[in-house]
Amino acid sequence: MSSAPTAPPRSFLWARAVFLTLLSGFVLVPVFVMVSSSLKPLQDVSGRFRWLPSGLTVRPYFDIWDTVPLARYFANSVVVAGVATVLSVIIAIFAAYAVSRYEFPGKRVFTVTVLSTQMFPGILFLLPLFLIYVNIGNATGIALYGSRGGLILTYLTFSLPFSIWMLIGYFASIPRALDEAAAVDGCGPVAALFRIVIPAAIPGIVAVAVYAFMTAWGEVLFASIMTDDTTRTLSVGLQGYATQNDVYWNQVMAASLTVSVPVVAGFLLLQRYLVAGLTAGAVK
Repeated sequence: MSSAPTAPPRSFLWARAVFLTLLSGFVLVPVFVMVSSSLKPLQDVSGRFRWLPSGLTVRPYFDIWDTVPLARYFANSVVVAGVATVLSVIIAIFAAYAVSRYEFPGKRVFTVTVLSTQMFPGILFLLPLFLIYVNIGNATGIALYGSRGGLILTYLTFSLPFSIWMLIGYFASIPRALDEAAAVDGCGPVAALFRIVIPAAIPGIVAVAVYAFMTAWGEVLFASIMTDDTTRTLSVGLQGYATQNDVYWNQVMAASLTVSVPVVAGFLLLQRYLVAGLTAGAVK
């Protein structure tokens, strides 16, 4: 007969409560500062910080759209991050399925190469990509530098290797007996992929999509070099609230909160898929 589990000691409960309280404060205090600063007039946030604002105003949430073309920056970010995510997921699905289900010459070299690309910092590729895009534009007339397409291609090169590597592990965890059963029913490899493997791998695919989207959404370095005034994304466009004379801190905070709502909401909706996908891929 197994004994009932013993309750943890009171000292452990107190230590856990103190640690969780400090951790919650570490997370929530910056959020409170952002929210309170976004509801203050500019003169209140330009001087000494006050925890309790003397007056509240929602004017910064209306001014953010006029001070800089925030709507255009938001649209650029959505298009760039969305297209890069879709392409990364599609290519990673086919590549990972081939690696996890078939043997071919150079398979090990391919997987090692895909994984080894994550060892290098992205800044090493900034100058080579810049020169490649400029030379392609001069030779063919295809405008990659300063365009959404060039930025999408750049982000694709960052997210695709990790996406392939992660989906390889997830697809490998799906029993091949399902593929064999589908083949008995007359399904070819492509039909088995879409009817059997992809539905069973939804958590892993969602995890890859979230990773690819977040990689493109918050990137600053390449977005500041590879874009111009018409293709600038949010991560770079928010710098427009800082002028030579002043910094509109209340509008910076209001804009940051406004553009974060869709991303946070999407992350919360997909959280259970993300955790399941990351866990399965990591364990395998």
